[in-house]
Amino acid sequence: MTSADFVDMENSNCGGGPFGRVVRWLKAVPERSWGKVLEAASEAKKLGEDDPRRIVHSFKVGLALTLVSLFYYYRPLYDGFGVDAMWAVLTVIVVFEFSVGATLGKGINRMLATLLAGALAVGVHHISTLWGGEVGEPILIAFFVFVVAASVTFMRFFPTLKARYDYGMLIFILTFSMVSVSGYRETQVLDMAHKRLSTIAIGSCTPIMVCICICPVWIGVDLHNLVAGNMEKLGDFMEGFGFEYFDIKENGLSLSDNQSFLQQYKSVLSSKSLEETMANLARWEPGHGGFKFGHPWEKYLNVGSQTRQCAYKIEALNTYLNTDIQVPAEIRSKIQEPCINICTESGKALKELAAALKKMTRSSSADSHIACSKAAVESLKLSLKRGIWKDANLLETIPSAAVASLLIEVVACVEKIAEAVHELASVAHFKTEQPQLLQEPVLSEEYHVAITIDRNSTERLPKNGSSDGITTNV
Repeated sequence: MTSADFVDMENSNCGGGPFGRVVRWLKAVPERSWGKVLEAASEAKKLGEDDPRRIVHSFKVGLALTLVSLFYYYRPLYDGFGVDAMWAVLTVIVVFEFSVGATLGKGINRMLATLLAGALAVGVHHISTLWGGEVGEPILIAFFVFVVAASVTFMRFFPTLKARYDYGMLIFILTFSMVSVSGYRETQVLDMAHKRLSTIAIGSCTPIMVCICICPVWIGVDLHNLVAGNMEKLGDFMEGFGFEYFDIKENGLSLSDNQSFLQQYKSVLSSKSLEETMANLARWEPGHGGFKFGHPWEKYLNVGSQTRQCAYKIEALNTYLNTDIQVPAEIRSKIQEPCINICTESGKALKELAAALKKMTRSSSADSHIACSKAAVESLKLSLKRGIWKDANLLETIPSAAVASLLIEVVACVEKIAEAVHELASVAHFKTEQPQLLQEPVLSEEYHVAITIDRNSTERLPKNGSSDGITTNV
């Protein structure tokens, strides 16, 4: 009997009814499960390779939880805090974030909110006990809970408070309500508030110390690199757009074969919320590296805003690379030279600004590129004023005219970006980049200069001072 016969017998035994389908599904379960396991392992490997700091962060969270868990395992510590030690464990889980700024922000917010709310709740309990009596005490407590919860909740709508203290205000409402309400049935309210504050302080300080001391992730550095990287992406686009639009080839190969750099700018368009979040968290971080305490993080938002304005113009330029309207080459060629100069010089200026920002130096090399791009703009405007497309079809000239107009606006945006970067460098006290001085050529002493005057030619010397007839030998 062959293997095919065994397969036929198995299929006949399973049948084609519901029971057969269930059997086939059960047989396929291990294969599908193994495929999902491999897919999850591949995704986990990719996440770790994209940013190895994620793996380190996972180990740091595990270490912090292990340290705080000693309050439960070690008997003397457990006797001091009791069941309230669980608040330390919960605080570690809630407070520990990926970056130092986020962890510090949450930890400080939680400790201050717990301290203030606990003190206020103890005061409310004392006032309610003295003035309310047995009947009026729950009424007074309920009144204070309503007023405090409503007031703090309304304060959370203020943008400045919400940006930095939203989590703290939320914890304030939670702690005040729990201590006030539970204090009605508890006699040792002060002891309960003390234990709650102590465990939360321990649970907040533990992740802060672990996050700072072990492979710290500074959100300010990430913001610094993000803003510089966004400018560099725009520079890559501008340098490639001119060659792409006018279909210029190098070494016989078209530059349009690789268009990946023409799509990188798209991430700049949606970077506003990320930059604002990172700037708010960076304010909590202590001084580190070249970033001192009180570093002007708000200036990065100004640079990012100007960069996005430029990205919007670039988004409009990009539409003319994929348009269905074909513009004749002879129409585009009339503005090719100034447009190429604008794209090249603007791209170089953006890259120079990005490089200077990354190195935290003041560089004036970008200003020369901006000056060249402005000169190219003036040349383009003169060409347009002379009416270079007089005899051309109007519909065919509109796309090229739109591109020229957008390039003029891009130069203005690049100039504003440069001003924002220079302002940031001035406020943050970046180092001044030393220009490279060219050495003057020095003649050796062994060289001599001999001047020979032809007597015959001196009589014919012209009155304008011409040096014909005078020979110089070195």
